[in-house]
Amino acid sequence: MLSIRIITIFITLIIGATPLIAWGDNTGPELAGTWLSVLPPVVAILVALVFKRVIPALFTGVFLGAWLIEGLTVKGFWIGLLSSFEIYVVNALANRDHTAIILFSLMIGGMVGIISRNGGMQGIVNAIIRWADSVRHASLATAAMGLAIFFDDYANTLVVGNTMRPVTDSNRISRQKLAYIVDSTAAPVACIALVTTWIGYEVGLIGDALERMSGLQMDAYLLFLNTLAYSFYPVLAILFVFMIALTGRDFGPMLAAEQEARQQQAPDDDHLDVDQDNDSAPIEPVKGKPQRAINAILPVSVLIVGVLSGLYVTGLSSVEVEDPSLRDIIGSADSYRALLWASFLGVLTAALLSIGQRILDLEQVVNAWYRGLRSMLMALIILILAWALGETTDLLATADFLVSVLGDKLPAFAVPTIVFLLAAATAFATGSSWGAMGILIPLIMPLTWAILQTQGMGDPEHLHILYSAVASVLAGAVWGDHCSPISDTTILSSLASGCDHIEHVRTQLPYAFMVGLTALMLGSLPVALGMAWWMGMLLGAVVLFVMLRLFGTQTEQ
Repeated sequence: MLSIRIITIFITLIIGATPLIAWGDNTGPELAGTWLSVLPPVVAILVALVFKRVIPALFTGVFLGAWLIEGLTVKGFWIGLLSSFEIYVVNALANRDHTAIILFSLMIGGMVGIISRNGGMQGIVNAIIRWADSVRHASLATAAMGLAIFFDDYANTLVVGNTMRPVTDSNRISRQKLAYIVDSTAAPVACIALVTTWIGYEVGLIGDALERMSGLQMDAYLLFLNTLAYSFYPVLAILFVFMIALTGRDFGPMLAAEQEARQQQAPDDDHLDVDQDNDSAPIEPVKGKPQRAINAILPVSVLIVGVLSGLYVTGLSSVEVEDPSLRDIIGSADSYRALLWASFLGVLTAALLSIGQRILDLEQVVNAWYRGLRSMLMALIILILAWALGETTDLLATADFLVSVLGDKLPAFAVPTIVFLLAAATAFATGSSWGAMGILIPLIMPLTWAILQTQGMGDPEHLHILYSAVASVLAGAVWGDHCSPISDTTILSSLASGCDHIEHVRTQLPYAFMVGLTALMLGSLPVALGMAWWMGMLLGAVVLFVMLRLFGTQTEQ
């Protein structure tokens, strides 16, 4: 019924536009800054909601934007269809900064492939699970492993779920609890850690949007770092996992699952696994070779230090202030160069460690690198289409039109809350947090900045609203992704943990809903009104702990 209503609204919008459709007259330039300029992102969201597929939705938005730019004519239809690929997708690839982000993301994926194959990741796992000798310790070890494998959510989900399943089974922890811990640490930590497979995607979207925001000069990576303080849902979701692991308390369907697991023998369905032909299947370490944690820790450390060093070096060479502070240096840095340097050095370190210890030969290193790289391709297609959609909305002055309509009516403090809910709804319906970010960030960032300027708040004192709005897109997308039964990470968490998928969704939903509502009401909204971000984070953590104590029941250990 909802789908029919959405399609009806879409048809009504198109019919409303028919008076503008001519057979020969190109009215493209006249459509910029009109209500029709809102259609590309709106249609992209509607198509995503109806068909639950992100790539067709984004391409539909790009095509409609190109048609509007060419003019709503029959000739413009065909020109727009061809130019959506030939011009806007090509422009997205031709941009040097975009290319840097693509290469960085591919290299990070390749590094994850190598350290998975050389046994480094399994070495980290082996070091953690030695401590898992009780319900509490096994739960904490699983959560700790979710934080340790922070550099990729797919690798996190598959490695932690498959590895910890026998450990949690032996301690009679339910598969539902294992799937919850896996799912609620994978994406939240990957979206806020300093260097992960998500960061290139997020920084790429942010950097592209910054180019369309006149009056704001800021490096994309630096803006991303500023959003971390406002990422209430990811941080609180991780904290809540540790609260549950420490206290042993649960409520709702999860409590029933845990009580049942304590009374039964460990399940014997360990044959459940992810299809090895799938790109997201775990990369197994070479059999018969040593599994040393240092082979993962050292490349990741080189990656992180490389980013920080690169930011300092590029900032120092371009800063124009005498006796610059560290903030001045980082603010003048070229994050794209720093990310490229660091990702290359990380891959090189992983390869040299693998070959030097004779764990992998050169051919095996290249194959592992390619296997990891390949897992990034779908995400990069989404990113490229998001860039293309952003260019069409820029040419159509979509943000300018929205500001002219909403600039004086929509309170700036309400923007992060609205954005959070919109991102959550989009991610829930599509099952893709990346898709929600790709659709919304190119639109939300210029819109938020323009609203701040319109209301006389375009000064550094009020930039926290912009940071909070960007963080709300990321956090809302992850929240919706956690609640969605069609989410890729939710499905992978079920598979890797050997848990019935519907049971995983049913037991996780109350936890995700409680954390999401707390993040929204005690974080995004009051912080946008002026409360300090750390106060919102502290209040959220305290309230979640109190609610767990009030409503949670401790299962027999």
